[in-house]
Amino acid sequence: MEPNKILNTDYLDLLFEGKNKAYGAYDLRRTYQKRLIMALIITGISVAVIAGLALLQNTISKNKEEKVKISEVTISDIKQEEQKKNEPPPPPPPPPPKQEPPPKIETKAFTPPKVVKDEEVKQPPPAVEELKDTKIGTINQEGVKDVGIVVPPAGVDAGKGIVEVKKQPEPEPEIFTKVEIDASYPGGPGAWRTFLERNLRADVATDNGASPGTYTVIVQFVVDKEGNVSDIKPLTSVGFGMEQEAVRVLKKSGRWKPAIQNGREVKAYRKQPITFQIQEG
Repeated sequence: MEPNKILNTDYLDLLFEGKNKAYGAYDLRRTYQKRLIMALIITGISVAVIAGLALLQNTISKNKEEKVKISEVTISDIKQEEQKKNEPPPPPPPPPPKQEPPPKIETKAFTPPKVVKDEEVKQPPPAVEELKDTKIGTINQEGVKDVGIVVPPAGVDAGKGIVEVKKQPEPEPEIFTKVEIDASYPGGPGAWRTFLERNLRADVATDNGASPGTYTVIVQFVVDKEGNVSDIKPLTSVGFGMEQEAVRVLKKSGRWKPAIQNGREVKAYRKQPITFQIQEG
C-alpha cells in the first residue's frame, strides 16, 4: 500500500481510535493533501493572471507609441558613392594634331632711294613687274607668290597661324539643384532616423483627424557650405498638420554635411521625404 494511503486511512484510524472523529482534527488531517494541491493551483492561476495583465498593458502601450511609423522614402545609396570614388580617372585627351607652318611668301628687299651716279649703283631696285605678286620686305626671300595669304606675326603662337581662344568657364549657380553627393545628416541614415523618432510628435496626425493609412510629405530646404539649414518649405499639401510638424523638426536638426560637387563643398537644395503611417485603434 502507498504511503499517502496509509497516512489517510490506517494511520489516521489508529491515531484517532477511541477519539471523537467528528471534532475536526481527523477531517483536517484526512483532507490535508487535497487542500495543499488546491492552494497550489489557486496560486498558479493568480500568477498567470497577473503576468497576462502586465503583458497586455505592455502591448497596449507599445501599440500607442507606434501609431505613427516614420520612415524615409529615399536615402542616397552609400554603395554607389563608394563605387564612384573607386572608379579610375578618365584617360587624358589626345594631343592636338600637329599644324604645318604656313608657306613662306616671296619677298623683295626694299632699297631706300639715294641719288648717286649710275656707275656707283651696286644693287639696282627690283623692277615694277617683279613686285606685282611679291611682298616688299627687308630681305630677298624665295617662296610662293603673294595670293592674299596673310602671314601672322612671329610673336603670335610662334608664327603657326593658330590663335587659341580660351573658353570662358560658365558661372556657377548660387545654389545647386543637382550635385554629385547630396547633403547628409551627421552620422548617416541611422542617426537621422533616430533623430526623427525622438523629436517628431507622433500624435499630430491623429489629433488633427487623420484616418488610418500611409501619408508621405516632402520638405525642401537649403544646406550651405558650412552645413547651415535654411529656406525650409513643404512641397506637398497632405494636411493634418504633418507638413508643419516636419518643418518644425527640420529647424531643430542642427548642422548637416554640405553637398559635394567637383570635389568641393557647395550650397545646394535638399529634399527630405517623411512617411506617416497611421494605424487603426
